[in-house]
Amino acid sequence: MLSLEDSYRHCRQVARRRAKNFYYSFLLLPRQQRDAMCAIYAFMRYCDDLSDEPGAAREPLLEWRRALDRALEGECAGHPTLPAFHDTVRRYAIPGRYFHDLIDGVTSDLEPRRIRTFEELYRYCYQVASVVGLSIVHIFGFSSPEALQLAEKCGVAFQLTNILRDVREDAERGRVYLPAEDLERFGVDPGALRRTPQFLELMRFETARARQYYRESAPLIGMVVRRSRSSLWALIAIYSRLLDKIERSDFDVLSGRISLSMAEKLWILVQAAARSL
Repeated sequence: MLSLEDSYRHCRQVARRRAKNFYYSFLLLPRQQRDAMCAIYAFMRYCDDLSDEPGAAREPLLEWRRALDRALEGECAGHPTLPAFHDTVRRYAIPGRYFHDLIDGVTSDLEPRRIRTFEELYRYCYQVASVVGLSIVHIFGFSSPEALQLAEKCGVAFQLTNILRDVREDAERGRVYLPAEDLERFGVDPGALRRTPQFLELMRFETARARQYYRESAPLIGMVVRRSRSSLWALIAIYSRLLDKIERSDFDVLSGRISLSMAEKLWILVQAAARSL
């Protein structure tokens, strides 16, 4: 089994290489919290990769669930992420059910997705994104139970932003996360997505929905411990400004992937750091 130090080193490398939005906000945290964020990210990144790789199947995810159960009990052999993951979950008292919910969510992606209602979409967002928010808010530190409700909403806002950004890529994989009830309401055919007036109206509607979740979760920043607030502010700013950029492009999400540049993310970090002075 990898040593704890080497496991954290591995998780830092994964986060630095793969966490294109999250990693920047991690930089504003003290070392121990930053390492904990990397450990949680690396565990979840591997879980997500198991559902996205070519030929993805249930058995590897079932084995990862078994590895999760063993890691929660302190048996961390089998993957370099697990010693740091176990140490982080124990240190910050993160409920293990969050990670089982995540595995449930990514397992559902193995089949072509056709979500009927927003209630179904909310449940999916909870499984693959709210559990991330609920996990990391334990690392940030909080005292009010209301912080958990707001972390759940914040995760939904992030995932709705991802869904709007990735409409084309998801459709190419047979995944349509926009609810069928909304597609039908606006007259958009999910099998032939085109940048029509109907599609633009649908995107405006879904953007307004995402913004509502950002507004509702905004008080979360003041509920985490003071040393963590600049990091959380930066994370929310990165995702909300990605939504702004999608909107400013007039929802040109079918021709390419919209993202923030490194310069834009670094400027957000400068702003976040200044807020903590």
